[in-house]
Amino acid sequence: MIIDTVPDLAAIRNAAGRISCWGHRTPVLTCESLDRMTRAQQLFFKCENFQKTGAFKFRGATNAVFSLPEESAMRGVATHSSGNHAQALALAARNRGIDAYVVMPSNSAAPKKAAVAEYGARIIECEPTLEARELTLEKVVNRTGATFIHPYDDYHIIAGQATAAMEFLEEVRDLDVLIAPVGGGGLLSGTALAAHYLSGQARVIASEPRGADDAYQSLEQGRIIPSINPCTIADGLLTSLGKLNFRIIQEFVERIVRVTEEGIVQAMRAVWERMKMIIEPSAAVPLAALLEQAVDLEGMRVGIIVSGGNVDLEQLPWM
Repeated sequence: MIIDTVPDLAAIRNAAGRISCWGHRTPVLTCESLDRMTRAQQLFFKCENFQKTGAFKFRGATNAVFSLPEESAMRGVATHSSGNHAQALALAARNRGIDAYVVMPSNSAAPKKAAVAEYGARIIECEPTLEARELTLEKVVNRTGATFIHPYDDYHIIAGQATAAMEFLEEVRDLDVLIAPVGGGGLLSGTALAAHYLSGQARVIASEPRGADDAYQSLEQGRIIPSINPCTIADGLLTSLGKLNFRIIQEFVERIVRVTEEGIVQAMRAVWERMKMIIEPSAAVPLAALLEQAVDLEGMRVGIIVSGGNVDLEQLPWM
């Protein structure tokens, strides 16, 4: 079924049905020491770092791939990505038994390239510029007939990402706030829709690095402000907001707050040390907002979506 309007609750539940055959229903964990550090009544962590391919991206990619009509699917799928979406699409395509073509910049991290290749995708390298990525992808699509699966600016992707918050809200009742990081907006827009449909009280707040605060600026100015020369260790949050995502965020997200690089490192390290759990810098951004008091949630029940756990162990930010 092709989704060409903002996903409703039925679309999200349909996505959940597709994903359940292939992905994990990730756990929700708590940590009393982090409760005390943030002064929240209680924090709840939806651990998408334990999802297939190590990030929430597998949800959206699986929904998009398995929503394709058979005729389109047999020509394969394609995308450009140097990160979690590349791995997610590669595995989703393998699960459906179709080809995946992934355009990756030549400077992509070797472990990420290895993972994409291991999942069976055909990697096409290009120069490390957005123009080169888009031009190379266009050539691949024209040559193969593959369907381009956008990393976030796609209603099937949004519906898939929404299933994380749907599971969260089904498991943990009476959350006061849901916090998610924001890059392109796929996870945030999906989270906002799930909260709108399933929770009568949970406010949705996003957080992003000060060095890549285009979403904050966009929400403030009421139009998409492109991400130009972003600078942050949260490499999953470097991209500009998608058009479809921004419209949902404008309507259903209360606010976006910003955090420092030092705060991201502190939050990431706190989760590693206190929860004994590996998360990537982008996933630490919501907790950083609480530790830095960018938003005051004292005494509240707070849900944090931990977006992923793919890190280069040779490049840890505190080394």
